[in-house]
Parts: sequence; C-alpha cells; structure tokens
Amino acid sequence: MASLMEDIHFPHLSIPVTVKHKEAVLPAGPIPVNHGDTLYLSNLDDIIGCRVFTPTVYFYHSTPSMSKNVVEKLRDALALVLVPYYPFSGRIRETSNGKLEIFFGPNQGSLIVEAHSSIALADLGDLSTPNPSWSPLIYRFPNEEPYKVVDMPLLIAQVTYFRDGGFSLGLRMCHCLCDGIGAMQFFNAWATTARVGTLVASPKPCWDREYFLPRDPPLINYPHIEFMSVVDESSLTRSLWEVKPVQKCYKVTKEFQEQVKSLAQETNKDTNYTAFDAMAAHVWRSWVKALDVKPLDYELRLTFTVNTRHMLKNPPLKDGFYGNAVCIACATSKVEELIDHPLPWTADLVNRARLSVNEDYVRSTVDYVEVRRPKTLEFGGKLTITQWTRFLLYESADFGWGRPAYAGPIDLTPTPQVCVFLPEGGINADGMLVCLCLPETACKRFEELFCLIDKA
Repeated sequence: MASLMEDIHFPHLSIPVTVKHKEAVLPAGPIPVNHGDTLYLSNLDDIIGCRVFTPTVYFYHSTPSMSKNVVEKLRDALALVLVPYYPFSGRIRETSNGKLEIFFGPNQGSLIVEAHSSIALADLGDLSTPNPSWSPLIYRFPNEEPYKVVDMPLLIAQVTYFRDGGFSLGLRMCHCLCDGIGAMQFFNAWATTARVGTLVASPKPCWDREYFLPRDPPLINYPHIEFMSVVDESSLTRSLWEVKPVQKCYKVTKEFQEQVKSLAQETNKDTNYTAFDAMAAHVWRSWVKALDVKPLDYELRLTFTVNTRHMLKNPPLKDGFYGNAVCIACATSKVEELIDHPLPWTADLVNRARLSVNEDYVRSTVDYVEVRRPKTLEFGGKLTITQWTRFLLYESADFGWGRPAYAGPIDLTPTPQVCVFLPEGGINADGMLVCLCLPETACKRFEELFCLIDKA
C-alpha cells in the first residue's frame, strides 16, 4: 500500500535574490473608470478569509525559444490584459462600516519586479513539491504587515532570473478580486496574450459584484458555524501554534484515491461519494489521530470551499464572472467520533456538508456577513482543506515557454491548520499532492495512518 503514497522530501535552501527594478504596470488603453471612481465588492469578496494575498510560484527551465526579455514580455502582456481586467489596476480601501471597495486614483497599477539570483535553477533540486525556502521568489514590501490588502497593488509579480537561464514567476493576487476559478481565468488571459502577442480575454471578464447584494432585510437561514468564534479548549492550538510545525507533502496516486473512495462507499451504496469526499475525510481522521487531540468530547470543524457557479439560477451568474463565487462548507464531529467511527461515517459528514451548500445557503452567507461582518480569522478546532486539483495550474501558465516545471503555493506554515490538495505536475500525471503541516513528533504517526487505508 505504501507504494501508492510517497512522502516527498524537499531541500532546505538559502536563495540569494537581488531586486534590480520595480515598475508599476498600467492598462495599455482606456478603461471605464476615472480617478475617484469606486467599484463594489460583494460580501463574498471582502469576507475575512479573502482579505489576503494568494502567493504562488511558477518555474521555467531555460529553452532555446526563451527570450532574454521575459520581464518586458510579461509586462506588455499584463498591460494589455489590464484593460478588460481593469480592477486589478486599482486599490482597496475600507469604508465607514468596515466594508471594502475598489477605488481608482493616480499612481496605481499592478506591480512587476525584476530580480536576479546568483544560483542556478538546477540548484533548487526537486521542483515537484512546494518548498517554504522559495519564499524570496515572492515580492513583499519592506516591513509589510501580515494580511495587509488595503492600499496595496492588487497583483504583484516578481520575475527572478537564475544563473543558468531559467526563471521563476512569483505572484501575489489579492483574493478579494477573485476566487481560484477567477484567478485561473485572469492568469490564462495573461499567459495567452503573452504567447500570441495580442490581447486574448475569453470569456469576456465580467465584474458584476452587485449580483451578490444582500437582501433587504437580510435573511440568515443557517447557523453558519463555519464562521463561529470558539474558544479552542483542545490541544490543537498547542500542537500546531506553540511549536513550529513542518510542512509535509505526500504524492498520492490515482489508484490510492480510488481505493479510499471505494472504502468510503463500502457501507453506503445509496450515496455517491466523490474522491474529494473520501480523501478529505481520510486526511481529517488521520490528522486528528496523529495529533492525538484532547479532550475526546471536543467539537472539531472541517471547512472547505464549494464552487457555487452552477447552482446560481435566479438569475444565473454571467459567463466570465471572475469574482468570489464560493461558499464555505463545514462538517463537525467530536474527536472521539472521528476516532471511533470508520471512514464511511466521516465521508458521509463531508458529503452532507458539501451538498448543504445551495443557492439559498449562498444568499444566507451574504446576509450573515452583512449583519455580523466577522473581523478575525477563526482557527479554533478547525482544519481547512483547499482543493487546487480542479484548477488548470499548469495548462494555464504557458506564456510562450511551455508548461512550468512547477506551479502552485510555497509555504503553508503561516497557517498550519490548512491542507492543500495540489495537482501532480508531470505531463499526463493523474495523481495529486496532499500538503499539510504537522509537528515533527506527529509526522510518522500521520504517515502510518494515512497509508493504512485498508484498515481505516
């Protein structure tokens, strides 16, 4: 069984990076706003969990077709794409009631940074799995506050040239402007425009954040325990925040996923569990057991996002909408229930949480945020699983130099209660990477539990 799941070790590196040049990138043509104008952000856009930048990195090996003017090519294509995607050239500010909006003023635009490293791309070793050591390849302002999005460039790109001709593209995109699907739409437009040399933006980008206006009066039809602030009286906080956890990544084959799904389905033939239902349940159970969470009667939460685009019928969401159109599903269980019940029981919890998200739930979420407007990220008793396997990370990142050697996040340790499912990077690869954070003392136990799916 262990051959179907492999612990991927990544090297601990020191990457010297020197920033050579920074440049604001403005739209290459007229845009439908003037200085002083503002754009509405929906309550799904400015929810507390979206008030972050999503950092990703893309590596490209040197090829004969690669131009030395990578920065110029990316900059020129970005300027073209910023015409239809003009909100990325603005800034975020907070209004009187704490809500966020986009505003437009002078000296804004996106930011592109040129940097150089004295080492070769080959010196980075294995590029198949995220490595926290890659952090210097993502630009951050000196003394930048954590979670700052107000008055920041909404797209920050750093191109780092390596000694052997390869380069990396490190991106920070403000989550307030787009969810994962929207980010891929924008990124694909940028890459395609760079590749063909003229603007390509299909589907036509649609802002339309007023689609998610709250009802008058607001109507909250669900308890929304996904947002609930709880006092973490369990050992989770101590395990994950009081010691520095390590980032672990496991390569999981398609066969492994199918076996987990088959086991989850074993005792309930009337419900069709997805591979995500089964894998999320398996990770959650293995994680809780490995961390030896106490007390046993403590109520835990598993949260994950659900894409709602296909659910929205009244009226339907317009094609090309790239804003946040996801809701947070939440499964709950006491520690002892997760430990004592078999995998199918937990998979059913995940399945029911996922299916509970519908159009009415979306509207209730919008209204809940309007009334309560949560101010802090809540981690109490929670594991959050983020599914990136549905995004075309590699296919959307061909700027003219082919697929990247790696595409995805870097460092999960700042939020150690997050687990990410990533697509495997090789051509025709159908496996995935499961990346999460654990204390050193829990790693071996997690691997043992995760492998033994036949005894789950």
